[in-house]
This record gives sequence, structure tokens and C-alpha cells, in this order.
Amino acid sequence: MEKTKLFASTFLHDLKNLHTAYFALVMATGIVSIAAHNYNFFFVSKFLFHLNIGAYLFLSAMYILRVIFYFPSFSADASDHAKSPGLLTFVAGSCVLGSQFVIILENFQIATLLFYTGAIAWLAIIYTVFTSLTVKKEKPAINNAISGVWLLIIVSTQSVSILGAQLANYLPFNHEQTLFFSLIMFLCGCMFYIIVITLIVYRMSFFSMKAEEFAPPYWINMGAVAISTLAGSTLILNAPSFELLTSILPFLKGFTLFYWAIGTWWIPLIVILGIWRHIFKQLPLKYHPQYWGMIFPMGMYTVCTFKLSQALGLPFLMAIPSFFVYIAIVAWGIAAAGMFYSIGRDYLFVSKHA
Repeated sequence: MEKTKLFASTFLHDLKNLHTAYFALVMATGIVSIAAHNYNFFFVSKFLFHLNIGAYLFLSAMYILRVIFYFPSFSADASDHAKSPGLLTFVAGSCVLGSQFVIILENFQIATLLFYTGAIAWLAIIYTVFTSLTVKKEKPAINNAISGVWLLIIVSTQSVSILGAQLANYLPFNHEQTLFFSLIMFLCGCMFYIIVITLIVYRMSFFSMKAEEFAPPYWINMGAVAISTLAGSTLILNAPSFELLTSILPFLKGFTLFYWAIGTWWIPLIVILGIWRHIFKQLPLKYHPQYWGMIFPMGMYTVCTFKLSQALGLPFLMAIPSFFVYIAIVAWGIAAAGMFYSIGRDYLFVSKHA
């Protein structure tokens, strides 16, 4: 009886403090699954796909329970400058899972349901969060609030654009209207990146940063432009079926390549800063939900480069994703092992001390 109470107490503690960005697990697993599928690693792809369905359903249930039982904690996170953008991982997670259903299973019905879920959630979260942060009387200094988590604004927006374009022939709307919607979302995401990354670079360059503050979500500096590249490439490949896209094709190609270039530029700098964090500053490697925000950009860079090569007719670019796909799969495995070890360790501790 005492053991049951301790387990329940531990579970409720974890539920109350559930990280706002935990759907990054679904984002990371989904995009690594798609990367594996692109390179015919079908067993890995299917395994991660089915695992992702379970993760999505489990996390959805957990967040619903948190809203029901710990609404004050959830509300506080939703109005927190540093945490609230993390809620947008639900949008991106829904859309990435939807893309898995399209690419791996060709199940357009469930993908459509996930598209509606992601699009409606994007609309609700984006405007609720921005309104809440704008009208707050007391606001933190930019160096205490801005981080890579804010780039989830771009990631979520582009994820809706991508899934919309993938479902252009299957949604109950005119094909051109759906692609136009995806184009608008793509352009909004691109503009959001220019705004947010300026603030992040300003924070990185002109305020002191401790090793603990350079958390894994800063990898989204690259991931946000990688998903923008994928969104642009998807639109380019759909251009023959929509006259407007055909007419702006040079702009689309240039803008998409522009984002891929800056994403590629980010990779060495982020790696160097990671070495500084863990080797020079000796910050120990310890599992945290934020590490999924590092795995996602690796998988997304793999997939976006693969798709960009097709969209621009540049076969030599395929050398990059053919290498990065292994990095993404191994990194996912390490993060998953860390997650299960962390969970098992905590509950084993409870069991021993019950």
C-alpha cells in the first residue's frame, strides 16, 4: 500500500511538472523515422513510426490530465516567456506524425485529422501566447526569456505548411487554395525566423551565457531553417500543379536555398558551443526532455537536404543526408536510452525506498 502511494505521488509530481516542450519527442522520432524511410531503412522507419503513435497518444493524455488536475501550473507555464513557446511542440508533433502517415503508410484520412488538429492548435496557441505575453504587466529581461525554444514559432508554422502541401489533393478544399495556404504559412514562418533569430543572436552575443543556459534547444537555430527549407522544397515540387507557384518559382528556389545555406552555417558553431559547454565547462551530460530539441534538427536537416536535392535538381547534395541519416538515428537512440534510463532510475528509487 505504501509503495502504491509513493508511485502515485511520484507520477503526480511528474505530471505537475511536465515540460511544456515534451512533444519534441514526437517531432524528433517522427522526422528520424522519415529520414530512415528515405534511405530504405524500412524496419527502423516502421519501428519509430509505431513508437511515435504511442508516444503521441500517451503525451496527449498526460497533457490533458495536467490541464485537468494542475491547471494553475499549466496556466503559469502558458504565460511564461521562457516556457510558453514550448506548447507549440504539440502543433509540430501533430503535423510531423501526419507526415509519417502520408509518407510511410499513405493513410491520408488520419493525416488529414492530424492536419486539422495541428492547424487549429497552431491558431489557438500562437494567438493565446502572444496576447498573454503582450498584455503582461511584468516582463522579464530579454536575456532571461529568449532562447531556442522561441524558434518553435517557426517550426510549428512550417510544419502546418508542409503537411498542408502533402495533403493538397486529399483535403476537402480546392487544390490551389490549399497550396496557397501552405505558401502563406511558409512565408510567415520565414519572416518569423528573421525576427526571432535576430533576438537570439543578440542575446548570445551581448549578454553573458553560462554553460547551463546554452541548452540543447539552441540546436533549433538550425532546425527552424531546416524545416523552412523542407517547406520551400515541398512547394517547389508542387509548383507544376499551381500557376502561382510556377510564376514565383525563381523566388521560391532562391529563398529556400538561402535558408538551407544559413542552416548549414549554424551546424559547426552549435557543435563548437556544445564542446565548450560539456568539455571546457565540464557540464555533465544528463538526460533532459530538451535533448529532443537537439535530435529533431539533426533529423530535419537530413530530410530537408534530401528534398532540396530533388527540388533543385542537385544530386551531389545527396552525399550530405546519406551521412547525416546515421547521425540522426544514433542520436535518437542515445536520447531514447537516456530517457528510459532516467524514468527507470526514478521509479526504481521509489520502489527500493517504499
